[in-house]
Amino acid sequence: MPLLFSKTSILAKPLAEFSRFAAKKPFQIILSTLLLTAFAYVRVIEYFRNGWSVEDTSSVFHAMSLNQIDSKEFLYNATTNSLNPLNLSNMEKYSSLPKIYVTELKFKSDSPVIGDLPELDNVTFASSDYSRYIVQSEFDLPETIKHESAIWKLRPQQKKWIQFVSLFQALKDGLSSKVHDSEPTDVLVIGSAYIGMFYTFIKLFYDMRKTGSKMWMGMFSVVSSGCALFLALYFSIHVLNKPVTLLSLIEGLPFIIIIIGFKHKVKLAEFTIKQYSKSTFGNHKNVPSVMVHNAMLEEGGRLIQDYTICTITFIACGFLTSFIEILQNFSYLTCLVLVLDLILTSTFFCSVLSLKLEIQMIKRSTAMEQILEEDGVLETTAEIVSGQDELAENASVFTSSTIITFFKLSVLLAFAGLHFYNFGYRWTYETFTSLYSQINHDKVAKRLLPKGFEVDFNCIVSIVATQYYDQPKLIFHIEDYLLLSYSYISLAIRDKFLSKFVLFCFLISCSFNVYLLNNARIHTSMTVKKFLTKTTKKTKPAVAQNNASKSAVPVYDSRLSKNLSLEDDENEVVRPIEEVLSIYKAGNLTTLNNREVVSLVVEKHLPMYALEKQLKDTTRAVVVRRKALAKLASAPILETETLPYRYYDYDRVFGACCENVIGFMPLPVGIIGPMIIDDVPYHIPMATTEGCLVASAMRGCKAINAGGGVTTVLTKDGMTRGPCVRFASLKRSGMCKIWIDSEEGQERIKKAFNSTSRFARLQQVQTALAGDLLFLRFRTTTGDAMGMNMISKGVEFALKQMVEEFGWDDMEVVSVSGNYCMDKKPGAINWIEGRGKSVVAEATIPKDVVEKVLKSEVKALVELNISKNLIGSAMAGSVGGFNAHASNLVTAVFLALGQDPAQNVESSNCITLMKELANGDLRISVSMPSIEVGTIGGGTILGPQGSMLDLLGVRGPHPTEPGTNSRQLAKIVASAVLAGELSLCSALAAGHLVQSHMIHNRAKPAPSDATTSSSGASTPPNNAISTADLKTLKEGSITCIKS
Repeated sequence: MPLLFSKTSILAKPLAEFSRFAAKKPFQIILSTLLLTAFAYVRVIEYFRNGWSVEDTSSVFHAMSLNQIDSKEFLYNATTNSLNPLNLSNMEKYSSLPKIYVTELKFKSDSPVIGDLPELDNVTFASSDYSRYIVQSEFDLPETIKHESAIWKLRPQQKKWIQFVSLFQALKDGLSSKVHDSEPTDVLVIGSAYIGMFYTFIKLFYDMRKTGSKMWMGMFSVVSSGCALFLALYFSIHVLNKPVTLLSLIEGLPFIIIIIGFKHKVKLAEFTIKQYSKSTFGNHKNVPSVMVHNAMLEEGGRLIQDYTICTITFIACGFLTSFIEILQNFSYLTCLVLVLDLILTSTFFCSVLSLKLEIQMIKRSTAMEQILEEDGVLETTAEIVSGQDELAENASVFTSSTIITFFKLSVLLAFAGLHFYNFGYRWTYETFTSLYSQINHDKVAKRLLPKGFEVDFNCIVSIVATQYYDQPKLIFHIEDYLLLSYSYISLAIRDKFLSKFVLFCFLISCSFNVYLLNNARIHTSMTVKKFLTKTTKKTKPAVAQNNASKSAVPVYDSRLSKNLSLEDDENEVVRPIEEVLSIYKAGNLTTLNNREVVSLVVEKHLPMYALEKQLKDTTRAVVVRRKALAKLASAPILETETLPYRYYDYDRVFGACCENVIGFMPLPVGIIGPMIIDDVPYHIPMATTEGCLVASAMRGCKAINAGGGVTTVLTKDGMTRGPCVRFASLKRSGMCKIWIDSEEGQERIKKAFNSTSRFARLQQVQTALAGDLLFLRFRTTTGDAMGMNMISKGVEFALKQMVEEFGWDDMEVVSVSGNYCMDKKPGAINWIEGRGKSVVAEATIPKDVVEKVLKSEVKALVELNISKNLIGSAMAGSVGGFNAHASNLVTAVFLALGQDPAQNVESSNCITLMKELANGDLRISVSMPSIEVGTIGGGTILGPQGSMLDLLGVRGPHPTEPGTNSRQLAKIVASAVLAGELSLCSALAAGHLVQSHMIHNRAKPAPSDATTSSSGASTPPNNAISTADLKTLKEGSITCIKS
């Protein structure tokens, strides 16, 4: 329901503060809520059980007494030898009659029962091959019966399926009788309510699955509402003295569930998880308590409004029905349920949401570590993960995390089971015991007389349900020992000393789980820290070189000192090379000054590539390398700061992005957008030094948005690696090709490949034969990483398995990359089969927008596209180059987002199509079969590039669906290409291309004071552009900037 009053949202603030507190202390809130509910549960069950007490210390597993077995009493007339039902209205006249018990004993055996039963106070009056009827003055059956070599043991239950049949039959009969005796209107209303209740539960779990939770969030939603119900029952019965009957609760519970529902819990979970899914990895604002607080601020107003309306309604209903106590009490109970459910939603449920986010963060952090380790990005992270793997391999079964988790789960289930038996067994068993052993006593009574039942005196005959004896089996011994164990546990757990000890152990276990969760959170924060700054230390802000203004500049250098400056200190003493060399060999290189370290490099005692490792300071290594190169290459320019080097995080670069680093190359970054891509606006960064490129793409964005934006479809997702192998003969090469192409070969190679990575999954292996050379093309998914290193690792292992395990021991691996994958090279196979992400992007541009914004005509654009992009490229023999300038956009976006710029070769494969629609509008599309991008690894770990991925909301691995971020990035790249294609083709069709480049790329003439006339008017220079020409040029190329 929408907010009826805008100020209602203000009331959500205190509720949001409660939820923030609960999210910060999830374990404490959850445990305290469950303990209070357990207390309320015991008191409520005690009330409905009518005096049931927990003080009874007898075991719940004792042998069943007669009151636990179905039986029925008849009057036996010895004179007429007949059995008649008792007259229950006049029981006093039967008090003087003796009572006997008749029981049928059934024996399960392969041979008939022979011989008499043991000498007891009973008489066997009838028998068959497998059953006997016995008469007893006291109901007392022996647990074991021995006859010769045969032994039978009394089993309290028959076959399970018979019990279930009896149960459903009894339920059916009971329901039929209730329906028959009730009013049709009542049956319709109650039946509809129960159907609505079950629908509410089903919809809850269905909606929660949409949020990404398969079961747990739905289950805890039910638990939260269940806790509110039990607490409300306790307050209603014991505090307010407004008891409700069990019948009214059974009839009214469906209405409570339907009225309250779970829609607000679903909204909270949906908003929170969606907020987390949109968050980027390493964002310090990704705090569960903050996300839960924001969700409650968003939904809390509607939550309070709906619950308040329902509560007021039921309070009014309670006042109006004061003459009907049952209905009034039920109305007050419903009000209590609403109030308590509101409180538990903002506390208990929000605590569960917080734990859900914590678990998601831990999974995301672990995924980040594994991806970086597989992609070979961060060496320290790879060492941590490999160390954990070694521990896991060397650990015993008792230290396995899976076994520990399973054991803890078993203990919790056992604890819950004991709780159920301890507090609820008798009530539930005695309530429903008749359902398990329903017999038709009248039919049994009629069968007794023909079987020879006869007694010499009048008496009351109690016909007991059939009992079963079975020969001992191993499963019976196991069952007996389990029952005996449970019997001792059920007795022990109620001891006043042991119960306190169990509670103490439970609290210790909870504390231990809190400790483990906190450790996991520390692990997550450490991974984020490694991803963001690795070994960076905080330093003081540096002073800007511009003396006119001082600003705080974040410095990533490990330390600021004179060793980080290119300027030499003339007063610094430089020791002889022999002394410097001895200090270096002693392992004290860091104590030397820069000039001394440079001398070691120049004299070739210290390799230039080892400076970072030896100096343990990446920024200082850059400074030393520049100074050494300035001398070795006679390049004094390196001793200046023309090529910048300060204020850059080289820790991320080392071992991941570049070697022999001497600085960084700044590139101007422009931005286009917002561009609407699949109904979501994006601002797309572009790093380029080509003028007009960003302005042109911006104009394309404006035209595309006017038509409703871009629609994208991703058709394939699979990176490739193509090794080359050789056999001794063409025959063996051909046999291997046939085997790989077979179903068996594909499955075995896929299994070997997939075992090397959590994220890389082999889709298929293509083969091609050239003489005795066999080329294989592995196509795999790689999650959110571009994944070349990940695939290479899997390919190496698969080839090794082929040699060692699959019977191809004569295979020679020529190269792991045999160019059949076509990496960073133009090739028809990438154009046909695709590589990376295959994306098609389309947009419809209204006719008037083409004329006003693009300054062209639809027919002219269509004709230009056919002549230039299709026919012209075909005449040139192009492969995948049927476009105007897709490579321009791809490269600019790649540079801004940390992608591999060399892969623009295949990523720029594109065909641009244009079509005039029946209404005169323009439909344009670009099909790009091989966009190779990733949102983790490579240049994406660098700060500036990572921040641009943050701008698009696709940085790092996707928190719930691996691969989603990289696929979205591919769609963004294709959309940028679409904008660039549209704008350039429009400029060409209108003849504005050369003019726009002349406007934007020509240097502005310097103003001259000498050109000033005596009248004060300035004289334009000879190469100045007239006003009319300037206006014409602006119409063709500047309009886009005004957007």
